[in-house]
Amino acid sequence: MLITTVLTGIKELNKSYIAGQWVEGQSGRVFQNHDPYDGSVLAEVSLANRSQIQVAFEKAKEAQKEWAKTTVEERRDILTKALNYLVEHKDEIVQLIVRETGGTLLKAEVEFSFGISDIHESLKMAEKIYKPKDYPSGTPNKVNRVYRLPLGVITSITPFNFPFNMATRTIFPAIALGNSVVHKPDVQVGFVGGQIFAKAFESAGLPAGVFNSILTDLEESGDEFLTNANTSFISFTGSTAVGQHIEKVTAGSFKQKALELGGNNPLVILGDADVEYAVDLAIFGKFMHNGQICAITNRIIVHNDLYDEFIEKYAERVKGLKAGDPKNPSTVIGPIINERQADKIISIIKEAKEEGIKLAVEGERTGNVISPFVFVDVPNDSKLAQTEIFGPVAIIINAKDDQEAIELANSTEFGLSAAIITSDLKRGERLALEIESGTTHVNDMPAVLESNVPFGGVKKSGIGRFGTDWIIEDFTTTKWVSVQTENIRYPF
Repeated sequence: MLITTVLTGIKELNKSYIAGQWVEGQSGRVFQNHDPYDGSVLAEVSLANRSQIQVAFEKAKEAQKEWAKTTVEERRDILTKALNYLVEHKDEIVQLIVRETGGTLLKAEVEFSFGISDIHESLKMAEKIYKPKDYPSGTPNKVNRVYRLPLGVITSITPFNFPFNMATRTIFPAIALGNSVVHKPDVQVGFVGGQIFAKAFESAGLPAGVFNSILTDLEESGDEFLTNANTSFISFTGSTAVGQHIEKVTAGSFKQKALELGGNNPLVILGDADVEYAVDLAIFGKFMHNGQICAITNRIIVHNDLYDEFIEKYAERVKGLKAGDPKNPSTVIGPIINERQADKIISIIKEAKEEGIKLAVEGERTGNVISPFVFVDVPNDSKLAQTEIFGPVAIIINAKDDQEAIELANSTEFGLSAAIITSDLKRGERLALEIESGTTHVNDMPAVLESNVPFGGVKKSGIGRFGTDWIIEDFTTTKWVSVQTENIRYPF
């Protein structure tokens, strides 16, 4: 096993965590965890096989029955200890985010802070189960009480781009609400996306089996995480294609789901927008984490009156963005997660160029680092504009007026997030309601996340919502208990 100094003091992360034990994978296959920037091997991981996944679900089912009986104070105490562990190891975790995901130091800091915010919200959820709410009854002397009870075993499947944060928004609420979890991080980022939480819960004294984190891949797991009889809920963040597969294989199972899928997120710059501010938003909202964010700006739609000025200023700014080693604090554009993804982005760029779509900024590829490309005068119905690129490629579209800008924004099969830039805030809020997306932000970028408000998509961007009240709804089951305080005289 090769572990760099970034993992000093955090051992065993290359093993799966099942029923409170760190176990070697039994598949016979080994995955090498690479740094996306320099290709160095962080560690070798023995992948878990399907029988180990099945054991994890069985143990999670058993453990959940007892965990559901714990008090608010007991659950909150363990979650707080886990939170403290993560905060104490912040520096190591931030470095691990950089090394595993290829994200810049800024991205790592942002991701860590988002995750910690999720955990703080989870602490508030611990009191939401077994707390009855009374409802009136038309029957004399009857008391109606409605309870929220733990749902059971939650399956958590998270992606490579924001693995720490994407995990915290499912794992910690689920456990706070009396559930157990079987978690599958993307193995490329399995340490910061899964095993660091196992270390935190182990340190906090979480009972064995309540949290399980499996290092494996699709070849070994198949559909086990989706179809296992012991799971009650599937929390998934990833591509629309996989989301469609989940819908297919779980059809008829009555398993509940929250699926956050692909996006083709528009940044709409209206005719009354402040161009300088719009450029600022469009830079950060496109190139944060190299464009590898589900809610990242994918299309920049600009009112014709501002179009030329915007392109000139935007292109000039983009040319100054530093690409390279994410460990360098001045780096803005780091590496794409792996060579296959980088190849995919380059092929999209090549095809767009062959179709004659104009470039205002032409970047270049060095290893897995792709410096920014900016395409302009892009037809909204082109393949380029209708593809979720997931890379540092900006697409700028001309709209003849504000109404066409909204129509262009909606002309996609996706509907995750969107943004509108305007000087008229009331009008901006009204137009925000016309955009077909799960979230729309006025005078901010599409990639906005807060723990206490709903996040999720419409159309092919998914179903369900993450966020405090919506997670409580999803991760609990509702039970009506009535108490007849005096005997009823029945008619027969």
